[in-house]
Amino acid sequence: MGASRGILGFMRPKSQLVLKDSAFVKPSLLPEFLVELKKNSCVSGYHYVPAKEPQLVEFPSALDARLKKTLEHRGIPKLYSHQGRAFDLVSEGKNVVIVTPTASGKTLCYNLPVLQRILENPDSRALYLYPTKALTYDQLDDLMHWSDDLADAEAIAVYSYDGDTPQDARSAIRSRGHIVLSNPDMLHKGILPHHTKWARLFENLKFIVVDELHTYRGIFGSHLANLFRRVARICEFYGSKPQFICTSATIANPQELAEKLTGVPFEFIRESGAGEGEKHVFFYNPPVVNRQLGIRRSYVKESEHIAAAFLKRKIPAIVFANSRLITEILVRYLKESLEQGPVAEETVVGYRGGYLPNERRQIERGLREGRIRGVVSTNALELGIDIGSLDVSVLAGYPGTIASTWQRIGRAGRRSGMSVAVLVASSSPLDQFIVNHPEYFLNQPPEMGLINPENIHILINHLQCATFELPFDVNERFGGHDVSEILDFLRDRGFIHRAGNKWHWTNDSYPADSISLRSISSDNFVVVETSEESRIIGEVDYTRAFSTLHEKAIYLHQGQQYYVHQLDIPERRAYVKRVDSDYFTDAITYTKVKILEMMESAAEHNHGEVHVAHQIVGFKKIKFYTMENVGSGDLNLPVQEMHTTSYWITIPRATLESMPYSAIEKLNGLHGLAYALAQLACVYLMCDRRDIGSAVDDGLENPACIDAARDGAGASRHPTIFLYDNFPGGIGLSRPLYEIREQVLQAARQLIRSCACDEGCPSCVGPSAMAKDVALALLEFLIHA
Repeated sequence: MGASRGILGFMRPKSQLVLKDSAFVKPSLLPEFLVELKKNSCVSGYHYVPAKEPQLVEFPSALDARLKKTLEHRGIPKLYSHQGRAFDLVSEGKNVVIVTPTASGKTLCYNLPVLQRILENPDSRALYLYPTKALTYDQLDDLMHWSDDLADAEAIAVYSYDGDTPQDARSAIRSRGHIVLSNPDMLHKGILPHHTKWARLFENLKFIVVDELHTYRGIFGSHLANLFRRVARICEFYGSKPQFICTSATIANPQELAEKLTGVPFEFIRESGAGEGEKHVFFYNPPVVNRQLGIRRSYVKESEHIAAAFLKRKIPAIVFANSRLITEILVRYLKESLEQGPVAEETVVGYRGGYLPNERRQIERGLREGRIRGVVSTNALELGIDIGSLDVSVLAGYPGTIASTWQRIGRAGRRSGMSVAVLVASSSPLDQFIVNHPEYFLNQPPEMGLINPENIHILINHLQCATFELPFDVNERFGGHDVSEILDFLRDRGFIHRAGNKWHWTNDSYPADSISLRSISSDNFVVVETSEESRIIGEVDYTRAFSTLHEKAIYLHQGQQYYVHQLDIPERRAYVKRVDSDYFTDAITYTKVKILEMMESAAEHNHGEVHVAHQIVGFKKIKFYTMENVGSGDLNLPVQEMHTTSYWITIPRATLESMPYSAIEKLNGLHGLAYALAQLACVYLMCDRRDIGSAVDDGLENPACIDAARDGAGASRHPTIFLYDNFPGGIGLSRPLYEIREQVLQAARQLIRSCACDEGCPSCVGPSAMAKDVALALLEFLIHA
């Protein structure tokens, strides 16, 4: 089938992926290969994105002559249409949010108006916020070139300010910096609590730039909204009112999200004037190797096979994985695959959170300079970091959201005329839904950015910080809300006291230091290698530490295995030694959910507040390549708890007992149904799979629902399936799920019915005996009840 504009095609059968040498010859980026790939039976869908000519406009008449000269010197005789419109709107004093594709020149949308204002008034200041340090340094390099090019004008001082900034440089940055590049974490901990040292910045603050807007969702976005409420208080204190300029590549509700984050109105620019190279997008489903069990060939191995075929022919590629563990496994597989080939294994590296800053900077530099031809990354490289020219993007598993998928696809072809993206589906129901319904993916808009700034846990934390920064007036509102009850609560806890009409901070603690914007705990564990001389090789955040750094775990770093021989929880340190093992470890988690309050109920369906307890109780040893379980061990690590909101389904015990299956088959069916519902809920809520947690209470030990609890101690408990917001306090997902439950139940029935397996498989309800039949029987009851 030939490529055509905007077409979705389905391929005719062929046994397996064939990668012919002749297909990998440049310069036209593999037209023969594309023909071969389109014919492959594993390719369930193909989408062609045609090249697009740029829409150019003349420089704005108000643009400073020095900026015009610099642009022309850089080979930019005109602006893209969205860049020109952004300049005009910002010049009119509007807050602007720009959403255009990857590599469409969004940086110029805020750099031009900011530099223009500084050239007009050298006292003007701007604060740029990026979600990661890597992105900060990438943009700093570009701004430094601007500063050098404008050297004949007034000197424009550009600095980055984060945890790595030397102490002796911080005073100069505070007093002289025209543009300060930082991140929300540093604004939260290092700038706002010390705002008196930053008086010159806040007195003259004209702009706040928020890049990669789509990353500020869930817990992170809810924190940022409260952080900006604190910024607004401090700016008002110093007499400034900065404009906001926000940018993003993919998000469904950018204007709504920007306004909810900042509390101010925005103008929305959505039409891109940038040109785009053509893209070829393939949906690839690994072949079934056991039809009865529904087992497919490993998506990890298939991703490695596809990526290695490109890399062996010196075609640069990026591989995205959905977890740190899979990232490291793929790095190992690719290095071993390439060590006998024409490409040195050193040209392939991993990139993920937990690597030390210097290591990440070296990798980014190697990618830009072309020394590194292949990289395996988590979502850490989804953002707009300049990583040079990569022609191919391989996605090892569906990322969980449409927005994230397009971000990853867009990382290839940033400098070349043509690019290829291959989405390799795992066996999970969500992946199978997407790969078997590519038209759904292609026709749906990207996900909504959902936040809940009124999450009580987050609100209390930021009110503590706000009162530490400036006394709180008794009638003052925070984000437009009356917070007097929370202030009374903080007084009762001894954090603040009232003097006249003001609340003052009185506690000895420094509140921002103990509050993380991205998780429950701000404590990271450092990983210390003890093989030779002790050295720190990485870090792991608190929530992941117990599952990846428990004693006897295999910790993976750049494909190398390290054995964890000690986990020091009080000191937040894990001690490891280098080993050469043929297996990795996977933690086993036990989750228990307890209902606290039922807020809504309709027959078997409920919505309310719950208490969730997670505990790592053991681990499995999984052999590389074959994925065999070659051993296990028990663990007894601390319980992690949270209070959140949930949608839950109560199955009447009499209904379950009446089904003609054994007790273990019924339990398998309950877990299988929960597995399928949790996956499909993400499709209809348009959220990330990690945003939804799931658990099953079989009703044998503890009350599974409030009604059962009211029946008395001797009453029969009802089995329950929980789908809960995977964040303390909730972020507003379980309530919509309760409302659209019928759609999700119908979709689950369709998915399970259409699966070709006999009793259950990873693509529908999981590989458990009779889970498929029991899950379908439960769905029939729930749909027709």
